[in-house]
Amino acid sequence: MEFNKFRIRSYEGQYDRAQVEDLERRCEVGPSESVFLFTDTMGDPICRIRNSPMYMMLVAELENELVGVIQGSIKLVTVHGHPPKDLAKVGYVLGLRVSPHHRRKGIGSSLVRRLEEWFSSKDVDYAYMATEKDNQASVSLFMDKFGYTKFRTPAILVNPVNHHCFQISANIEIARLKVDQAEYLYRRFMGSTEFFPNDIGNILRNKLSLGTWVAYFKGDIGWGDFGSDGQVPNSWAMLSVWNSGEIFKLRLGKAPFSCLLCTKSWWLIDKIFPCLKLPIIPDFFNPFGFYFMYGVHHEGPLSGKLVRALCQFVHNMAAESKDENCKIIVTEVGGRDELNHHIPHWKLLSCPEDLWCIKPLKNEGTNNKFHELTKTPPTRALFVDPREV
Repeated sequence: MEFNKFRIRSYEGQYDRAQVEDLERRCEVGPSESVFLFTDTMGDPICRIRNSPMYMMLVAELENELVGVIQGSIKLVTVHGHPPKDLAKVGYVLGLRVSPHHRRKGIGSSLVRRLEEWFSSKDVDYAYMATEKDNQASVSLFMDKFGYTKFRTPAILVNPVNHHCFQISANIEIARLKVDQAEYLYRRFMGSTEFFPNDIGNILRNKLSLGTWVAYFKGDIGWGDFGSDGQVPNSWAMLSVWNSGEIFKLRLGKAPFSCLLCTKSWWLIDKIFPCLKLPIIPDFFNPFGFYFMYGVHHEGPLSGKLVRALCQFVHNMAAESKDENCKIIVTEVGGRDELNHHIPHWKLLSCPEDLWCIKPLKNEGTNNKFHELTKTPPTRALFVDPREV
């Protein structure tokens, strides 16, 4: 009968902070049973949702002990065919944690149900979540019990940062955009992208957004003319960078022996033969931060080379940063997106299929669009909001 005694309530920062951080430390996350990641929110448990337009954290309390937590955020995004003007209000479910000693007591289900009720009270059209496809407990809870449906399977691409900087081709120009320029280009060229955030300007102006850069071939167009009067080069690329490590850190708690052996071997080889300039697997067993590349877009027959150059530029920026804890560069793109071939990444560290699931929260007017979202092959690119990483 013990599982009937817990209660769900809103998070209270001053009262709950220490217990939520302790619960986070005790709950591992990761792509498999052999790899566990721990999150350090650095004193701010709601750091992952704080920058969203609207957010909520709920906790489950049992005899003055916090035994569960869940977070949610709400925003307006592009969903094609959804009235009005292809815009829908969506609620993102994240950060579901239940104490290892209190699982299988209905706590996780109660947290999800209460968060969905909050979404509905805010007139949300769809709720969605992301998880590792091999996380059977999460998949079973959301898909089997709550009726979520597979929506997309984007790839998470991870590239380590090391002390060897890349040499970028001399015939490629890389320039930083002003925020107004970046917002104009994003709305023009990515505004029709699935889940494109309507408040893109707020994202670009956030202090965690380090900037937006474009790459094009020298002589193709004058920098002063880029984007003005609709002018763009024959081939070009752009991306923005979000400093996720500024708000939370990650730490590897467990890894296969083969990974440890590979890491030590590469470190030793680089120490003996530094002239080889080998990329090194960073130390993931101590807290580390990362840069997240978002809004990656390219056009033109040679734009793949420009995307790679921009990724190398971001790597060099991280390598030369004063923040020595920035150990990886991360991005997330559609599973079938050709960008996968142009973005440098290590398969050892990356996840080829992150599982996104979605559920309509309204009975009227969304069923046809929901069928379209989940049953048809994805033909449009997917915009991954850096605030939800």
